[in-house]
Parts: sequence; structure tokens; C-alpha cells
Amino acid sequence: MRAELETDAQAIRMTGAQAIIASFVAEGVEVVFGYPGGAVLPLYDELYRSGLRHILVRHEQGAAHAADGYARATGKVGVVIATSGPGATNLVTGLATAYMDSTPLVAITGQVGTGMIGRDSFQEADVFGLTMPVTKHNYQLRSVHEIPQVFREAFHIARTGRRGPVLIDVPKDLQSENVHFSYPVEPPVLPGYKPSVEVSVEAVQRAAEAIARASRPLIFAGGGVIAAGAHQELRMLAEGANIPVVLSLMGLGAFPADHELFLGMVGMHGTYVANRAMARADLIIAVGVRFDDRVTGNLKRFARRATVIHIDIDAAEISKNVEAHIAVVGDAREVLSRLLSLVEHGQYHDWFRRIHSWQVNHPLCYARPERAIAPQDAVREAARVLGDHEVIVTTGVGQHQMWVAQYYPFLAPRTLVTSGGLGTMGFGLPAAVGAQVGRPDRRVICIDGDGSFQMTSHELATAVRYNLPIIVLILNNGCLGMVRQWQELFYGGRYSHIDLEQGAPDLVKLAEAYGAVGIRVTERAELEPALRRALARTDGPTLIDCQVLKEENVFPMIPAGAGIEEIMKEAPRRD
Repeated sequence: MRAELETDAQAIRMTGAQAIIASFVAEGVEVVFGYPGGAVLPLYDELYRSGLRHILVRHEQGAAHAADGYARATGKVGVVIATSGPGATNLVTGLATAYMDSTPLVAITGQVGTGMIGRDSFQEADVFGLTMPVTKHNYQLRSVHEIPQVFREAFHIARTGRRGPVLIDVPKDLQSENVHFSYPVEPPVLPGYKPSVEVSVEAVQRAAEAIARASRPLIFAGGGVIAAGAHQELRMLAEGANIPVVLSLMGLGAFPADHELFLGMVGMHGTYVANRAMARADLIIAVGVRFDDRVTGNLKRFARRATVIHIDIDAAEISKNVEAHIAVVGDAREVLSRLLSLVEHGQYHDWFRRIHSWQVNHPLCYARPERAIAPQDAVREAARVLGDHEVIVTTGVGQHQMWVAQYYPFLAPRTLVTSGGLGTMGFGLPAAVGAQVGRPDRRVICIDGDGSFQMTSHELATAVRYNLPIIVLILNNGCLGMVRQWQELFYGGRYSHIDLEQGAPDLVKLAEAYGAVGIRVTERAELEPALRRALARTDGPTLIDCQVLKEENVFPMIPAGAGIEEIMKEAPRRD
């Protein structure tokens, strides 16, 4: 079809719904996630005849998270469709999640007919206004003739510069009107939008000079490295200049966890050595990060000894939270490639001696009961059993997410799919659906908490319907674990409304009710056989209800508002 869409002279007469499908084809879209409704019926009628793969979810939020997981696992633009009113508003959490984590999505929402907009019509909502704060850009079509140009712009904006979600609100009547369709071939020219920035040679040179002067340098890399495909350049810089590396949560996988220069994740629940190195470094080379508060802690106490080089494609992030002494705006891959030729292998004997001391004296640790399952053990066992396979891990949000970040060794980019910026509970399972659809050659495991899982557990039906061999490992502690931890540490042990055991479903029976396989494990010895049984299945999902210690906390921990050096390695004793 692409050849038929090249020029205006070859324009084809079609309906607006057909034009949307043709736009998808022109953009290389292979799969869309969605849930039909009245305001998108003409579009779904064309989807029926189009040959495009459509994944029917059980809730529009699940569709947005699935498209997000697909995009993160593949590097492609995820596409999601919802109807007007509540269908569209149900996408908002998913769009906000993608926006905070810079995931490229294009969302199509139906809208009431153009003549009914603004009249409080049935299932009408101001989706344009509602989503403006949580999208990179959004549109509301007013003419069928806008479809080719708007769709070309939407995909261009979503996938270029700092990636992000774009929404197109399409009134129902435009889907049935006729248009002479010709899809633009050239990238759109958008006044004020300049995603390609010429990298400053002078800034790169200044960065190289700062590296040469440093005695305690540290590379701090984030999700922008993965988005730019710059993981190889990051490794070459670290090895070539002999500089240790710490990663943000969103950056895990950008640098191999088994590398001798890797110090772990930095931030509130990062490793002791990563946080201590960040606090004591005299030079921080920050690449593709935004200095989130979960990383910096109290900004007044953050990295006071360090010169900061900040490399980011989004100029708005430079010095937004942490002052950049040297700013390099541009694509991380291009900047690191230029920097590579200007740096030399450094000798930092005192720095590495200090780092080694922290590693030896303050490793990640936890108490291991004889038979009961520590949640950290569950994560480590999953990593061991699945270690010989190319695995993508998704998570919800909470304690389990942090244990995954601490104890699952991510060796390659796009192997961790998690909600970092918004912290969206319920993200894990639908994201796993999208990741598995996008990467059928990989095994996908969703490591979830019982609270997070129950927010979107209905997407098990989606995994069953499409025979997706997802492993769902639930670290079931019968409560809202992270909230319980904070109430224990900072609210005098007053556990206010965090118990999930009363009225909790039998998760094994729930899985079986959806047509999945359910397994319950209560002792550590049962975990490996359960994981291997799940791994052997290739025709549908397997849920493992892993009963873990309820009182276990995530440590290390930097309390909210504390400085990065104020690391709690265990809970304070109460006398």
C-alpha cells in the first residue's frame, strides 16, 4: 500500500476510518491495542477488514499500558484506541505513565460528532483539555482532510526528540466522511519543534577536559540512554575512561549489571555503594537523566562536591533540578560517540579503593529464613532459573519493584519495563501483554505485588485469549507493602488500611477461572519447580502465587527529604 500513497496525483478516495488505517500502514504499525465503543465503530469496522493485528484488552487503561509495554520492549511507537467519554478518560493514567517515562505512543480516541461537541452529549468529554498536561502533543480533528497530515505529525512527534505520547481525538462523523487520501512522505516541518539539535563541539570539549581533571568521576545514566540506543557507547566510554557507572531505575539494562564498573542503582532504594559514590564524586557525568527526587533526595545536600556534566536531548531538563556546570544538549548516542575520541583511560586508584571498601562492607543483604520465602530470594531465584533465556521483566509498583531493581541483574537494554516517573500500580500485567506481543521471541515475566496485580488482574483474560506465555510471579505479602513499610518506619507502626488479606481472592483459582495455570508456593524449595513448570509452558500464561514474608522491608533506604548520604541500612530499633 505504501507505494500507492506516495503523491497527490495518486490520491485515493476513501473514508476517514480507511484513511486512519492507511496512515497506520504508512507508519509501519503492525499491532494496535484497544477497546471498541460507539464513537469508534466506523474505525473498528475498517479494522475488521484491514488485516492489522488488534489486541482486545479488558479495560482501556490496560490498553494504554499494553501499548506502553510494547513500545518499551520493541523501541517502536505503541498505538492504542479507545472510544469517547469514559473510554477516553480511562486512558489518562496510561498516557500520564508514558509521558513521565518518555514512551512513544499514539492514542486514538473517538469523539461525538462535530456538531455535538460542546453540548454535553452522551459520552462526551473534553479529551483534548484533559490530556494536554499528560501528552507531548494532542489534536482534535475538525475536518476529515486533516487526517493524513495530523497522523504524519503525530507519529513524528512521538518518536523523535524526547519521546512521548501523542493523542488524536477523532469525531465519529469524520470517520465516515470521504477524503482524497495521500500520505505525506517527508517529515513534517513544525514551527517551534526542533527535535534534532546540533551538538555543541565546544560543550563536548569542555566535558572531556573536565573528565581529564577529575579524580573521583562517576557516570550516572538513565532511560535516555536506552531510548537513544546508546548503551554500547556508554559501555565504551566507561571502559575507555575507566569510570564507574550507576543507573537510575529507568536506566537499568543500559549498562550490564555483571560489569566490574557497575555499582548498582542509585536513589532512595539504591545500593549503598552507588549512593555513596554519587555523594563523594567530584565529577558526575549525567546521561539521559532528569535528576528525579527519588534519586537526589534533598537537593540542597545533593552531590555538593561534584562538577555536573548533564547530557540530555531535552534542553528543558538541563539545570531544572540540579545545576549543570557543563550542559551538552543532544542525542545521547551522538554526544557519547563524540566524547569517546576525546577521553583517555584514567587511573583512579584511591577512588576505586574507596568504592571497593563500600562494596565489601555494605553489600545488599537480607535475612534468609530456613523455609519461608523472603521476597528477595524469590527475585533472585527467578533470575537464576530464567538466566539462560532472553527475558523481559515487567513490574507493578511497590516493594516488589524495588526488589527487582536491586536483585535482578539486567544485562541488556529494554529488558526491564516498569513505571518509574508516575509510579503506576497495576502497570505490570498489561505491560507484560504488550511486551510479549511485541517480542514473541522473548519470554516475559511480570514480577508483581498482590496489591498492584489486583488493580489490573482482568488482563489475564487478554493473555489467555492470545495464548501469551507470560509468567506472572506475585510476591504476595497480603498487604500494601510499601505503604506498610512507611507506616512502620515513619508513622509509629500505625498500620492504617493496608491489609489486603481480608476478602482477598484465591489467586490460583482466579488464574484458573480465566483459563490460565495457577501455582501456589509457600516454601523456598517449591519455587524453582514452579518457575520451571511455568517456563515450559508456551501456550498461555502461568500465575505463581508466591507467599512471602509480610514484614520484610526494602533496604537500603533514604528517607524522603533526607540527603543522599543519610542511608538507612535497616529499620531503627524502637525502645
